[in-house]
Amino acid sequence: MTVPEERLAFDSGKGQVSAAFARPPEPVATLVVSHGAGSGMDHPFLVGFTRAMNEQAIATLRFNFPYMEAGRRSTDPQPVAVAAWRAAFEAAVARAGGGQVFAGGKSYGGRMASVAVAEGMPAAGLVFLGYPLHPPGKPERVRDEHLYAIEVPMLFLHGTLDPFADPRLLKRVIDRLGTRATLLEVTGGDHSFNVRGAKKEPREVGASLAPLVASFIRELV
Repeated sequence: MTVPEERLAFDSGKGQVSAAFARPPEPVATLVVSHGAGSGMDHPFLVGFTRAMNEQAIATLRFNFPYMEAGRRSTDPQPVAVAAWRAAFEAAVARAGGGQVFAGGKSYGGRMASVAVAEGMPAAGLVFLGYPLHPPGKPERVRDEHLYAIEVPMLFLHGTLDPFADPRLLKRVIDRLGTRATLLEVTGGDHSFNVRGAKKEPREVGASLAPLVASFIRELV
């Protein structure tokens, strides 16, 4: 049965932004998820993922960053994105009924979640749906320094053909993070977890990741 969604808005620090919260009966935990750089919170991938998480008894809150809410293409400066993340997290905590709240997101959204946690946002753990370790074709520009300041468990879901994260570089980061990090690979997956020859709609692709994430969360609560 589809879990009803509550549509809401909250102050991001740079104006009101939209969000959607869904709480299944007796949720195990709550996961706040944010979108990638080029798509908003209602992209089919993210909707499919959160709906499937609800079916796994995980409550979800997904939200827009201010730039997306305003219809701009350029992503927000990091301080603005982190402020939006903190506000979204607080909105989720207020609805979580005392349960644990996790944070994560697709690409840019997940990276901004990790920056927020590195700066003190008290998430129970982090979930990365394609961590953008470096820009495509520029493996020398690795975005990892803040990750080593994070003490909560982290799940890296990664397509082995993702141009935003060379597998060798990502494994080096995972090894350095030690027991804090778990890497799960989607063989042949690109940055959107599409696998060549396997025709799936984005909503279905997002939903396919939910059992992996739910298992990670269940082991921690």
